[in-house]
Amino acid sequence: MKNKKAPHIAVAIDCIVFGFDGTDLKLLLIQRGFNPELHKWSLMGGYVNPEESVDDASVRILHQLTGLQGVYLEQLHAFGAVKRDTTERTVSIAYFALIDIARYKQQLSADYHAEWFPIRNFPSLIFDHNEMVELAKKRLQYKAALHPVVFELLPQKFTLPQIQSMYDAVYEISFDKRNFSRKLLSTDLLIKLDEKDKLGSKKGAFYYTLNKDKYKENLYKIFSLIITPDNLQFL
Repeated sequence: MKNKKAPHIAVAIDCIVFGFDGTDLKLLLIQRGFNPELHKWSLMGGYVNPEESVDDASVRILHQLTGLQGVYLEQLHAFGAVKRDTTERTVSIAYFALIDIARYKQQLSADYHAEWFPIRNFPSLIFDHNEMVELAKKRLQYKAALHPVVFELLPQKFTLPQIQSMYDAVYEISFDKRNFSRKLLSTDLLIKLDEKDKLGSKKGAFYYTLNKDKYKENLYKIFSLIITPDNLQFL
């Protein structure tokens, strides 16, 4: 049997960058600077170089297009529909990133006109990027109940109203304030600090920080919720 030459299939990276500004969950997009789909909104993306791994490529591409570095990046899924890219057969490895917008505001580069959009209202994206965002949202909702990674969206110290706003934004619902605070504090996952945030009121709200040592111990206690990618159920 003769050896057949392997078909050429390009490998690309697309980054879904979620950010939280203290109130809203947002998505970072850029306007495409070349054809096809010139000037249309897109995720951050590029091709994997022959000498680098896909993980290294995701870090490089995100930094080149946004200036961001040192952020949380996690591989999401491979998208490989035959006609997903109109220029050539391309398989894209999607990654999602989680950042506190205020923490990285100065780092964000203006070279490619990256812009934040509310996750509930962002423009239609090129190719299958809308599908990538929807899958990333489901992954984020799943991980928000089972893993401390969602705290990457918050500053190191935060108030209870801030953390509730984050979870409200992630799940696109409004948790009951009293029950939310009671259930969250009952997990012993938070360390109360002596400092207060007095910007919202004269009385102020105490700052907290995440007790990472207790997270695994209380993994399934968070808000007494069962989260699946397609379902959110209160017990």
